[in-house]
Amino acid sequence: MRNRIHNRWIIAFAGVILQIALGAVYAWSVFRTPLVKGFGWTISEVTLTFTIAIFTLGVASFVGGLWMRAKGPRIVGITAGVCYGLGVFLASLSNHGLWVLYLTYGVLGGSGLGLGYIVPIATLVKWFPDRRGFITGIAVAGFGAGALVTAPIATRLILRVGVLETLAILGVAYFILVVGSSMFMINPPENYLPAGWAPDIATQRGVYHFTLSEALHRWQWYALWALLFLNVSAGIAIISQAAPMAQEITGVSAAAAAGMVGIISIANGSGRFLWAWLSDFAGRRWVFLAMFLLQAVLFFIMPAVSSFALFTLLAFLVLLCYGGGFGTMPAFCADYFGSREVGPIYGLMLTAWGFGSVLGPLLIAYMRESTGHYNEALRIIAIIMLASSVIPFFVHPPTETRESRLAPPQRRPMRP
Repeated sequence: MRNRIHNRWIIAFAGVILQIALGAVYAWSVFRTPLVKGFGWTISEVTLTFTIAIFTLGVASFVGGLWMRAKGPRIVGITAGVCYGLGVFLASLSNHGLWVLYLTYGVLGGSGLGLGYIVPIATLVKWFPDRRGFITGIAVAGFGAGALVTAPIATRLILRVGVLETLAILGVAYFILVVGSSMFMINPPENYLPAGWAPDIATQRGVYHFTLSEALHRWQWYALWALLFLNVSAGIAIISQAAPMAQEITGVSAAAAAGMVGIISIANGSGRFLWAWLSDFAGRRWVFLAMFLLQAVLFFIMPAVSSFALFTLLAFLVLLCYGGGFGTMPAFCADYFGSREVGPIYGLMLTAWGFGSVLGPLLIAYMRESTGHYNEALRIIAIIMLASSVIPFFVHPPTETRESRLAPPQRRPMRP
């Protein structure tokens, strides 16, 4: 029993499967055109469904983190599967009105996304204190890769059975995958350490475990929130406009631009692992510094590009950084505040994802409409990325004394 339940690699595999199912939300663009043509809705009306889902995800992640602290990850994951699967399934009734799509896929499905997203992250960071960046990168890479798996399947289903029927089929599939994977989600034993590994005695970082209240009284929590928010805003701006932007800037066909979207989605998934893995060696804040500086250069160059291949490469690198923020931040959060309550602490931090998913697309869409081109929007984002690179220089672990950080987790440190 112990070997079966406490095999952390089986739990990690289940976490990846869970994230792949949830990450299917990134394939939403596959449904956009069929819904627009089938029901006469506008592109912006259909796209709002995705925005609602991602914003709800950010809020629900915090709720899921709090619930995990009280009841453990399994029940939260199962509930996530029910909400997500049922939300997508009921979206097949959207022929009754656009509001049905918003409430089912957007609110109910988005709630399932948020509850489920935090489960493998908060669970695996406890099972892998020796490889925090690596394991959180692997887990969230599954979320980034969800669109790669789902998009071709959904496309074929839409052509064969129709868009609403496809939503019904996928809702059942998501329910099975998320609920099934969640059955393996369990916290490690108290004070668990992997065999043959001990924390770095020189730093003992993460031995002191902050509560949510304590973390929110440290400016470092807000600095990490800002890092995630700024990184999300830049990357999701590209995600929201990738195809039309490529057509306008490079003059390629709609089919070629759609193919580019598939290519850059690979970066979204792989960046979550690559940057997180690198952060185990180079340090979390230096990884964020590198990502911000790289994006500042990329966004500055984009308006001057006329080659489709070069534009695709630049967009690929931006999405590599976008995914890198999600891969690195859970480990960053656990480094600074400990892993015991990483669920609610990082869950609340994921509201940065929701707000970034609103700011980025709205900013680039507004600038495109007001100026008639993307140039000004891309330059503004480049300036924002350059300014953002200041934060990693100043952020450092919370200023607890060494004695309080070494205190047993069940005892609160004495205050002078």
